[in-house]
Amino acid sequence: MSYQVIARKYRPRDFDELIGQEHVKHTLDNAITQKRIAHGYIFAGQRGTGKTTVARIMARCLNCVEGPTANPCGKCASCLEVLQGNAIDVIEIDAASNRGINEMRELRENVRFRPSRDRYKVFIIDEAHQITTEAFNALLKTLEEPPEWAVFILCTTETHKIPVTIASRCQQFSFRSVEFAELMERMKFICKEEGITADEDALAVLAQTGEGSVRDSLSALDQAIACCGSTLHAKEVRQLLGIFGMDALGDVAIALEKQDSARMLEIVMELERSGQSLQHFCRELARYFRNLLVAKVTGGNTRLIAASPAEIQRLAATAEKFSELDLTRYLQLTLDLFGALQHSLQPRLHMELGLIRMVQAGKLTAIEEVLASLPQSKPVALSASASAPRERLNLRVAAPVPVPEPAAEPVVAPVVEKAKVEVAPDSPLKERLLAYLTEQKKKFSADAVQNARLEETGTGVKFSAPREFVRPLQSRDIAAALQAVTGRLVRIEVVQDDTVVEAKAAAPKPAEDDEATRERALANPQVQRYREIFKDSTVRGVRDLSDQE
Repeated sequence: MSYQVIARKYRPRDFDELIGQEHVKHTLDNAITQKRIAHGYIFAGQRGTGKTTVARIMARCLNCVEGPTANPCGKCASCLEVLQGNAIDVIEIDAASNRGINEMRELRENVRFRPSRDRYKVFIIDEAHQITTEAFNALLKTLEEPPEWAVFILCTTETHKIPVTIASRCQQFSFRSVEFAELMERMKFICKEEGITADEDALAVLAQTGEGSVRDSLSALDQAIACCGSTLHAKEVRQLLGIFGMDALGDVAIALEKQDSARMLEIVMELERSGQSLQHFCRELARYFRNLLVAKVTGGNTRLIAASPAEIQRLAATAEKFSELDLTRYLQLTLDLFGALQHSLQPRLHMELGLIRMVQAGKLTAIEEVLASLPQSKPVALSASASAPRERLNLRVAAPVPVPEPAAEPVVAPVVEKAKVEVAPDSPLKERLLAYLTEQKKKFSADAVQNARLEETGTGVKFSAPREFVRPLQSRDIAAALQAVTGRLVRIEVVQDDTVVEAKAAAPKPAEDDEATRERALANPQVQRYREIFKDSTVRGVRDLSDQE
């Protein structure tokens, strides 16, 4: 007798042996028990999750001599023939090679005839998404009004390719990937039946290879037995399947912890010397960082990591050495690197650069930590109302714009384009702000505030000023002064207000604007530089600030 691979030998024969599809088993079991059998089903899900197997179990349940029953006897001719794949009234069609309109027309003609022996004619169409549009149209009428003895089961891995007109006439079942723990238990059972000794880590490697597919994991188990014999060890299985172990991936984590760029270059060199695929290593590294992130978030006690308990403990211990933000950053960089390697003509160069970028990313400091480390300015209490508790504003200060400082020697400051006009303080906040700026000898900034309207909006402070004062009001001095007098970060909004300009034009010329003061102001190097930058500007008035000191 020829050898039968494990995936076929241990294929489930009834619903009780099926693993990981409880919602499908429960629904079909009830439908058969209640004799509510539909004429069309769509079984959708990833490869190796049991779609075709359930379709065959369904055929046995419908045509068993004791049926329809959810528990077929497994002894009658119908049950045995379905199991062997030669039942006359169970027609299996591979749509990958029989996808045209002629095959569907032949199927439609076959449906017209009653079953030769059994109760139902069951048509199992595998890879149904590959049927052409014309072939689906030929099948549509049959699915809409089939004879009472016909049952269609369409199996597909890409349910979105099934036309809506077909899907709306069938009951749809989504097959889920099998959980890691259930897959491990299934392989332990099979190893026991086959007389195979396998440690926990070796089975974990095989289960990870399948990625939720029972068939893929069992095929890997078959390959491992053929290579290693009746005793399986994790190291040998990893070498056979080309899977990187925790030690190899952990070297990257150690280099990141030590911020050792040289070690990263050595890791790439070792991979290339040993003939390893850099793309495959990068994919495994992305899985590794994902598991570290999950371990960090959940604390290690989780079913979200497909690994043995010992490996999960190692992952949790490694994750404690990094922050959640760091692991998120490493995972994203690894995914970007994997994408770049897909089309790279120099994979080693990209790999080295990507790993060094991870080291550099580990040296970054979060902006929150930087802000927390800055010295806090002490609030200035200038009135009784300032000490009263107020609601804290979670606001941001507008980005500062560098403004040229006035010269140290002269005590005059120009007013560009528009005449100087005294604006009455809009609020006590403006008075305190002017007092603070004067005390700090920030005359240029104080002059800008003096010539602006100030309004507390509830979300911050709004300045309305002529165009020449817009940029000074956005300076770092104004932001620092507001924080000092209010005791908090305040959002600054500066708008140009031409009505202030008009008021200035109508204002009388200040008394102190005499010729001597004007000549001294225009001779100031800073004023001359200012006028060179703003060539179209005009000095309309000059005020001596020496009396304000």
